[in-house]
Amino acid sequence: MTTITVSSGPIATVTLNRPDVRNALNDALFRELTTWARGVRGDGAIRAVVLQGAGPVFSAGADLQWMSRMAGYTREENLADAHEAATMFQALDALPVPVIGRIHGAALGGGAGLAAICDVVVAADDAIFGFTEVTLGILPAMISPYVVRKIGVSAARELCLNGARFSAARAREIGLVHEVVPAAELDAAVARQTALFRKAAPSAVAATKRLLNDVAGRRPGDVLALTVDAIATQRVSPEGQEGMRAFLERKTPGWVITPGEDGPSKA
Repeated sequence: MTTITVSSGPIATVTLNRPDVRNALNDALFRELTTWARGVRGDGAIRAVVLQGAGPVFSAGADLQWMSRMAGYTREENLADAHEAATMFQALDALPVPVIGRIHGAALGGGAGLAAICDVVVAADDAIFGFTEVTLGILPAMISPYVVRKIGVSAARELCLNGARFSAARAREIGLVHEVVPAAELDAAVARQTALFRKAAPSAVAATKRLLNDVAGRRPGDVLALTVDAIATQRVSPEGQEGMRAFLERKTPGWVITPGEDGPSKA
């Protein structure tokens, strides 16, 4: 049985499809997500990805059957298993398109880690989050780089060390979530977010996503050459040239798409 379903189109939807186990994460899901992520090209066909969970919960964390197998693994088997999970998070983080997390029910353990790799996160106001690994005697190891980057060291030390569950309001306060809405308004809020990326130039979005990762935590002087090269490269790119021309001539650039369209507008 497939562990994810994927819809195509300018706004792709990736659904964790294990509702019978609250979309718990296991090795099969890691492999499917990695394979899908590695197949995404930054050619403008996909403008944004919505990551969501089927059923009443986004993801409750690690799968019990998977964990029961891990309990008997040797260190070498654990290394291979952990590498597979870490590779999945890295592949999703490296997507050349923005990822919008649609969080409802609960995002716990690795599920909260998935929220951390999303570029934009919209959550229902009754959603619950938690980096709960220490309560199971393990570590939030593979997700830790993305969690620290997203919420900072102070909040990560508190929430990863105590394993406490916390509200969507707290998640927004620390930067894990960007928008909190009533559950009935979740789809509308996600649609507002995806609409913004229908107007943004695909190559500029992809380049900006790479740039933000490259400059994060570094001093301005240390990345001066990198930032200068990045803007010069984009200015002379086809989309950079078209965008500046369209702005000066008060026209709509060709990459803009409206809901219901399958490709760039002809405006």
